[in-house]
Amino acid sequence: MKPEPITEAELHAYVDGLLPAAKRQQVEAWLQATPEDAELVRIYREQNAALRELFDPVLEEAVPASLQQPEHGASHNPGARQFSPWSLQRIAASVLLAFAGGIAGWTLHGWQSTPAADALAVTAHPMQLLSALPQQAAIAHIVFSPEVRHPVEVGVDQEAHLVAWLSKRLGTSLHPPKLGALGYELIGGRLLPGNNGPVAQFMYNDASGQRLTLYVATENSENHDTGFRFAQEGQVNVFYWIDGKFGYAMSGSIAKPELSRIAGSVYDQLQAK
Repeated sequence: MKPEPITEAELHAYVDGLLPAAKRQQVEAWLQATPEDAELVRIYREQNAALRELFDPVLEEAVPASLQQPEHGASHNPGARQFSPWSLQRIAASVLLAFAGGIAGWTLHGWQSTPAADALAVTAHPMQLLSALPQQAAIAHIVFSPEVRHPVEVGVDQEAHLVAWLSKRLGTSLHPPKLGALGYELIGGRLLPGNNGPVAQFMYNDASGQRLTLYVATENSENHDTGFRFAQEGQVNVFYWIDGKFGYAMSGSIAKPELSRIAGSVYDQLQAK
């Protein structure tokens, strides 16, 4: 007899190690009988590993001495709460994970950006405009691209609605590029929060299930210098640029030359609009 059905929330709790022993055994029995949910668990674990790879370097940084010691005279205040270095690290972890889940404007330490020699010419750019864009695009890609049941908010079967909705929210006429000639088809998109307003994310699939995402962010800038740049975070490669009020980033866990070719097509199609 097939075990009692397990909810998606319980699968997440199982992956996070939050279930009591009896419930954990029940979930494991369910996974043995339900290959599709066993695959979901594998994907959730990969997603967690990707997020740890992204954030662990920040969480492992030493807590500044100024945060470990109470201010002068604070010890005389019986109502003052003291935090140990361990608890401060836990607080930092909670803040980071909350920001990652919401795709908020968290700027990662140690992000390295280098010119893309095999792409369009790189031109000077104000770094304050560029620094957050590839980071947020990579996080959004890591969070949503592994999803099996809900990779997008609106599917390609409602493309006209998706485009009209996201265009209205971003205040511009959006035209998701066509990548069929390069082996990728649009599967849908979603609305995300960004630093300066709403963000649109379009997702593409190839025949093997490999996914790419196009991240379109409102930058509140009038910069028309459309220099093409490359950044990498873990296994995610990102080509990105800013054009006027909008920033664009193409992300994927594929080789840099292939992503460069696809991002170049996206760039050309957007410039032609």
